[in-house]
Amino acid sequence: MGLDYYKVLGVGRGATEEELKKAYRRLAMKYHPDKNPSPQADTLFKQVSEAYDVLSDPQKRAIYDQYGEEGLKAGVPPPSASTHGPGAGLHGFRFNTRSAEEIFSELFGGVPPGFPMFGGAAGPGEASSAPVQRKAPPIERQLACTLEDLYKGATKKLKISRDVFDFAGRPINREEILTIDIKPGWKKGTKITFLDKGNEARNVTPSDLIFIIEERAHPMFKRDGNNLIYTHKISLVEALTGCTVQVTTLDGRTLTIPVKSVVSPTYEEVVQGEGMPITKEPSRKGNLRIKFQIKFPTSLTCDQKAGIQQLLS
Repeated sequence: MGLDYYKVLGVGRGATEEELKKAYRRLAMKYHPDKNPSPQADTLFKQVSEAYDVLSDPQKRAIYDQYGEEGLKAGVPPPSASTHGPGAGLHGFRFNTRSAEEIFSELFGGVPPGFPMFGGAAGPGEASSAPVQRKAPPIERQLACTLEDLYKGATKKLKISRDVFDFAGRPINREEILTIDIKPGWKKGTKITFLDKGNEARNVTPSDLIFIIEERAHPMFKRDGNNLIYTHKISLVEALTGCTVQVTTLDGRTLTIPVKSVVSPTYEEVVQGEGMPITKEPSRKGNLRIKFQIKFPTSLTCDQKAGIQQLLS
């Protein structure tokens, strides 16, 4: 079964050009991947764009109404085409697909997806007949994540409650579950935006709901950009003669790192590729930097002092 373009846009089969534009504008902004982090957003954005591209073109719409999506893409001629003479038959029409971004840019006049779009906004060369609605200011909420969440990735499901209008225009309270897919390597301050998820009010476009990643303190590691810092306690003897450091990583592995250098108070042992994942380059990670806290003896005997002087002189 092919897509029902009318259902995709949420319009009736007799929808006017203006109704199609209004439905497309609303859904394209809702599902644009730059604004909607859900995994299904990209697919829904492409379906909405394809549906609008077909139904806004009289020739494509006529073929679709009679033959459906399969007939349209197979090259069935429009109903008004002659069945005789050159160009008739399946070669009388060719369905050209356009990218979803091309359709979006054409209707919105190149406005970047991050810009708020108001109800009644006119397309290029059009005059707006509806009053421009005020956009309510965004609502920001902190989303606490462990360092393990940000290292391995995680899925957070959040329940929200907001005021909306039902089909009869009556205010009701609705609960929704929002899903946020935390990507490995996300940093503190990363923002995830859900369009129009604030309370609905008359003559006001609902506010966007923005979650801001907050990183919880970790008992063993401290994050520094893409690197992880681990502090290891050693004795003065180990600092001078060498030691072995064992570290349990954020995904549960055990690293055994031999330290053969003399460890000064500022010395760091660097383990390549054992830091935080780099979100834009999933195959790469930062480094693990091991710092040392040297425990000095509280007192030395005369013989010990003499032995150390002899050894180090």
